[in-house]
Amino acid sequence: MKKKVLHFVLMLLFVVAVGSWIYTSVRDEFLKQSRDGQRRTVETITTGYPAEGKDVDGWLQRLADEGGTDYEVALIDGLPAPGEESNARGNEELAALCKTSGADPEFTKGVDNAAYEEIYRSVENWKVGEKERSLFFAPALNPRTHDIDGVLVFAFDTGAEQGFIRMLNTLFGAALLLFAIVIWQMMLSRDPIVGFALAGLFLMALTFVAYPLFEAVRLSFLQNGQFSLEIWRTILTSEGYLDALMGSLKLGCWTATVSTFVGFLFAFAVTRTNIAFKKLISTMGVLPVISPPFSLTLSIILLFGNNGLVTRWLGLTGTGFTIYGLPGLVLVQTMGMFPIAFLTLTGVLQAIDSTYEEASLNLSASRLKTFTAITMPLAVPGLLSAWLLVFTTSLADFANPLLLAGDLRVLSLESYIEVTGMNRLGHGAALSILLLLPTLTAFLVQRFWVARKSYVTVTGKPSGRVMELTTPGVRKCLAGIIFFIIFFLVMLYGTIFAGCFVKNWGIDYTFSLENITEAITRSQDALFDTVTLAAVATPIAGIIAMIAALLIVRRHFHGKRLLEMLLMTPFALPGTLVGISYILAFNHAPIILVGTAAIIIINYVIRELPVGIEGGIASLRQIDPSIEEAATDLGADSATVFRTIVLPLVRPAFLSSLSYTFVRSMTAVSAVIFLISARWYHLTVLIYNFSENLRFGLASVLSTVLIIIVFGAFGLMRLLVRENENLMKNVT
Repeated sequence: MKKKVLHFVLMLLFVVAVGSWIYTSVRDEFLKQSRDGQRRTVETITTGYPAEGKDVDGWLQRLADEGGTDYEVALIDGLPAPGEESNARGNEELAALCKTSGADPEFTKGVDNAAYEEIYRSVENWKVGEKERSLFFAPALNPRTHDIDGVLVFAFDTGAEQGFIRMLNTLFGAALLLFAIVIWQMMLSRDPIVGFALAGLFLMALTFVAYPLFEAVRLSFLQNGQFSLEIWRTILTSEGYLDALMGSLKLGCWTATVSTFVGFLFAFAVTRTNIAFKKLISTMGVLPVISPPFSLTLSIILLFGNNGLVTRWLGLTGTGFTIYGLPGLVLVQTMGMFPIAFLTLTGVLQAIDSTYEEASLNLSASRLKTFTAITMPLAVPGLLSAWLLVFTTSLADFANPLLLAGDLRVLSLESYIEVTGMNRLGHGAALSILLLLPTLTAFLVQRFWVARKSYVTVTGKPSGRVMELTTPGVRKCLAGIIFFIIFFLVMLYGTIFAGCFVKNWGIDYTFSLENITEAITRSQDALFDTVTLAAVATPIAGIIAMIAALLIVRRHFHGKRLLEMLLMTPFALPGTLVGISYILAFNHAPIILVGTAAIIIINYVIRELPVGIEGGIASLRQIDPSIEEAATDLGADSATVFRTIVLPLVRPAFLSSLSYTFVRSMTAVSAVIFLISARWYHLTVLIYNFSENLRFGLASVLSTVLIIIVFGAFGLMRLLVRENENLMKNVT
């Protein structure tokens, strides 16, 4: 062991030495290039020095207007002797520095070089006003007489140089840390694969979660480039912003509760009952999540708005009825978000070992008692996970409140308006950060509750059947509720489908096929980009989610809670904040991703990762660790255990993760609207633009195309990733 540690230290010292040489070379070359560019700027400007003295003030003023914040210019009249107070004009702060620095040796050296018609850069930086500047001294050469009228002093901003050096320090430290982790795992760890997986997850979380979030937090504490608490003081003392916080909490709690209830009804009917039309129920249970989030809102408005078709048909116009506000938002968000709960709970309910329920029934317990004492308690991790996911999704949603909020104020919409409407990025970032407080509170409460109990049911090969827990009357009631929801969804999507065949829904109902031709023609590039990006992100997010869930549930390591919190955080952030923070973080060195496909794919993976992690955690809590321990004892490494034991047992959750990531990538709006570029566009942004311009016919066509593509992908995914035979159940 001591020998390994010695080798590790020696290798690390060698890397530090080589890295320091590379670091010094890169830093010096950058500074050389930067200062050469400043020198060329000085040479260019000095050639334009006017011949007539009366034109000098106007020339200096033009330079001040052109230079902006990049540089300032002052003119010292004549060639003052060392220690002599000079007469300077131009930029006031720089002129004041020139008048008081005549005795400084470095300043005197600059003036002397200018007297010999040479350009000189001061070795030290000077404080001009409140900022650090680098000074250049150049002769003010009269082009007519060729005499030196004075000394031109240029003060260049050093912020870019200092920023690059800070970035280089960070990059060097990160590279050294990464190398140390890799070598440590290879030389000293008992299970290098787990070590690399943990290191990779931490690196991913820090780079694509913590760093962009830090940029957003930093922005909320800046005002005019200076540290300030004014933004937070305004937000925390403003009654309007506090009302928006309460509105977000009410909306999130109502939506999460109702959506989890509806999602559980669908999941229970599909996995634990003998109800008819299961495939139809499953299909309708995922339909809302595969369409753009504002499609259902537009349908609600067109059907139940102040001048909606249903509103007029029922004679509710002018009666005070309104769909706008909290009730309408809860309705549309429930319809759009209950698939999150359905997908999560389906995997959980499928994995419950039915022998416990069968034993309860054999011991003469009623179906209701078996359901309340066995099935529901074992589904608690999934229920809490589903509630948390819907809650965070509701808080972060801005597309639906944008169209349907009415007089209800919510933080996500306030943040979006601050950023896009008022261009106050700091206020928008602060409001979005405020949304983390209720989300983290719900997250910690959920974790505390789940950690108090054990939910293990799968200790070997689970039973291949389940006992019917519902009576015929209960099944009829359950079917009635589910098919009423399905009918309502069909009515909403029927509005979208019908919009494909009219010139412009709500304005001109003339039958037409022009929308189909125009929409397909104008969306070809966006359609290809959308499918390609989603297809790349889906397997990456699914595999990472299962690996993260396995490590969180099965491994004990320092920083587990921190890692889990970092991986769950993106789901709570408003998409606008994620998009803007990614632009702030990855629009400059060392990681330049803005404008590329990579930043969109990374956004998909990071944003949708919590769904897969939550589903994986809920499923893994039901699987006895002794199964994996037995495989390890028989010589299987961590990768083999994950591939042959864990992944097959959590296949329902894995399939749900793949499905959800794909559909959310295909229908993303809020974050991706800031990350698209001329090279990589997105179909939902095009749909949003059509809707905003009242071209609802074109938006309907593209929404329908999107639904068809996603359903086709669902079928293909189920063929490629078959259901686990060990977890398939026959209801008896």
